[in-house]
Amino acid sequence: MTLKNEILSLLLSADGYVSGEDIAARFGKSRAAVWKAIKSLKADGYGITAQTHLGYKLTDSKNLVSAQGIRAYLKNDITVEYFSEVDSTNNVCKRMLADGRSGAFLVAANQQTSGRGRQGKSFYSPADTGIYFSLVLRPNTSLQNAVTATTAAAVAVCRAIEKLTDKKPQIKWVNDVYLDGKKICGILTEAVTNFEEGTVDSVIIGIGINVSTANFPQALSHAGSLDADVNRNQLVAGVVDELMGIADAEYDEFIDYYRSHSYVLGKKINFIKNGKVTPATAIAIDESGGLVVELDDNSTTTLRSGEISVRLK
Repeated sequence: MTLKNEILSLLLSADGYVSGEDIAARFGKSRAAVWKAIKSLKADGYGITAQTHLGYKLTDSKNLVSAQGIRAYLKNDITVEYFSEVDSTNNVCKRMLADGRSGAFLVAANQQTSGRGRQGKSFYSPADTGIYFSLVLRPNTSLQNAVTATTAAAVAVCRAIEKLTDKKPQIKWVNDVYLDGKKICGILTEAVTNFEEGTVDSVIIGIGINVSTANFPQALSHAGSLDADVNRNQLVAGVVDELMGIADAEYDEFIDYYRSHSYVLGKKINFIKNGKVTPATAIAIDESGGLVVELDDNSTTTLRSGEISVRLK
C-alpha cells in the first residue's frame, strides 16, 4: 500500500486529528513526504483540514468515491481502478481483459453513461448518488457459472447492506435487490470465453446500487434508493469482500440466505420465455438457484433464466 493510501486509511479510522509527526513516525516517512501525500489526497477531492499543534483530520467524504477510499476498507488484496465517468464498468473490464489484464480486479465509477442490465436493458447511473462497479474473477472459483455468480452477488449485496445499515433488502429472482417494494440494485454477470480452448476465461460481475438517487426517469417508476447514511467507498468494499468470500464457498453455504431474502416466493408472477408471457406462482428456489413456479394448471416448472414480474393482483 502506498503512503497516500496508508494515510487515507488512517484518517478514515481516526476519531479526530492525527498529527503529522505521528503519521511520519507510524509509516517511517519524512514530514515532507506526509505533506506531499496529504496534498495529493486533497487534489483527489478529499476534504482534509490541517490545524496547528493538532495535525490532520478528514472531513465528511461519504459522497466521494475513489480507488484509495475503496482500498482503505477492503479486506481482500485486489487491484482497484476508479474512473469519474465510463460507458459501463463491465465494458471497461472487457477492454482491460482484451488488453491482457490478468488476475482478479475491480473497476468502479462515479457515473455510467451507458449502464447495462440484463436482456439488453439499461441501468440509470447518475453521478454522485450511486455506486457502480464490476469485479472480475477467474474460473478457479465456484462462480464461473453466470447464474451462480449472479445469485452470489445478490447475497453479497444484501449482506453488506445489512451490516452497514439498518435496512432489510430482498432479492427479486434472479438479479435485482429490492427495498420497500422498489428496485435499488441491478446485477449483470458476463462470462468471457477463451474461444481457442472453449473454456470460461473470466467472469465479470457488474453491480449498480442506488444509494441516494432521488430523481429517476419517468419510465423507472419501480426504482428506489437505499437512502441510508453510508459511506459509498465502504459499501463497495463491503460487497466485494462478501462476494470474494462466497467465491470460495460451496453453493449450499449461501443458497438458504438467498431463499430467506426472496422478494417473490409465494407471490403471483408473470414469466417471459421465448417471447411468451405466462402467469404462475413462485413456490420455491432449488439447490442451484432455479425458481420453481406453479402454473395455472397446477403443474410445476423450474426457471433457469429469463425475466419475471410480480403481479399486483
